[in-house]
Amino acid sequence: MTGIDVVYLSYDEPLADELYVRLRRVFGRGIKRLHGVSPLRRALKLTAELVDTEHYWLVDGDFEVDLSFDPARVPPQGDDVAMTVLQARNALNGLIYGNGGLKVIRTEAMRQMGDETVDVLAAIGKVEFLQICAGVTRINQTPFHAWKAAYREVAMISRGSEYGMEPHWAEHVIDSWINGGDGIHAAFGTSGAYAGIEFARRVEADSEQWQQINDPAWLRQQFDDCYRSPMNLP
Repeated sequence: MTGIDVVYLSYDEPLADELYVRLRRVFGRGIKRLHGVSPLRRALKLTAELVDTEHYWLVDGDFEVDLSFDPARVPPQGDDVAMTVLQARNALNGLIYGNGGLKVIRTEAMRQMGDETVDVLAAIGKVEFLQICAGVTRINQTPFHAWKAAYREVAMISRGSEYGMEPHWAEHVIDSWINGGDGIHAAFGTSGAYAGIEFARRVEADSEQWQQINDPAWLRQQFDDCYRSPMNLP
């Protein structure tokens, strides 16, 4: 998968500029960047308006690409596939799976993406997952980022993965988030995971409130409300 556009999607990640430079070293050409746009569905759709190729690489703002990763070794996307997902190692708990990994997107599929799912990219069409780990997802750059990542991921998996995750694997993933791991700000990740489970239990899946987990400002408010008192800090 070479010769196609690369889009780096960042929002407020402290290491975004540094990771952007690292990404350029691997892909060896100019990379297009979209920064600071919300909510997530709008930002993702806008990435497709930046590209001039039929497919493109989509890279999250907290993704640290492995300098040995070779895009040319990724097989071409099938005609019926809308998105190919590579793996990433989670810096918080060590899990290696699709969360936060590099993606190859069919441009037209992104432009036509529906709005019927909460895990936004699940609405793009057929998805394939490759057992290729391309780097690390640095989701724990601050206490808030660790909490937010755990909150969103565990809430969505608790409700039921929209990618059809196997139940035993889903249980393992949730347990790993809850246990926190040994990465920096692990306690905030654990707190976010438990908060995400509670959110999934009390909020209807088809409600507007459920969609709020894709709104960074709303997530920030939940975090601030949780830790308004220093007594509540992990």
